[in-house]
Amino acid sequence: MKHCAAAPGRPARVEHEYTRHGALTLLAGLDVHTGHVFASTPQTTGIVPFMNLAGQVMARPEYRDAPRVLVIVDNGSDHRGKAAVARLREAHPNAIMIHTPVHASWLNQIEIFFSIIQKKVVSPNDFPSLEKLSETLLAFVDRYNQTAKPFKWRYTATDLKNLLRRISEHEKQDTRRQADLTEAA
Repeated sequence: MKHCAAAPGRPARVEHEYTRHGALTLLAGLDVHTGHVFASTPQTTGIVPFMNLAGQVMARPEYRDAPRVLVIVDNGSDHRGKAAVARLREAHPNAIMIHTPVHASWLNQIEIFFSIIQKKVVSPNDFPSLEKLSETLLAFVDRYNQTAKPFKWRYTATDLKNLLRRISEHEKQDTRRQADLTEAA
């Protein structure tokens, strides 16, 4: 802790010092039917860690033997584009990769789990090392899976249609305003 001078008439500020130990990746997948989470904390992100996590999931009999497994992902660089779709399909022929729209990761239920991790594990703690952070995250995932249940997804197709309609109305209003401003100028 370090005391810093403040403006006249104000109390001194206190700054908390911490040592940054680096960054850690948490890759996770969620079975939306059971609520079970699959997770790893690889040294780096990329195609190999993503495919390793996919392999961890797809090796389980319930996924390996399923006629099809829908793998919903955001547009992260390690699973973006047609090459990623083909790579997953080649490794796991019954896996079908589906990308959420850009800037719509909130449609992916794993984001709910990430917010739980943020609130219950990451935010209130200062970890002495990346190894300790990794241990804590994976221990939380193990504990979470003991009582895991599917999230009650309440966002319906009607909700999405209503949102898109409202966005369209706002865009039309913006276009009209822009036209009015151009005309006035």
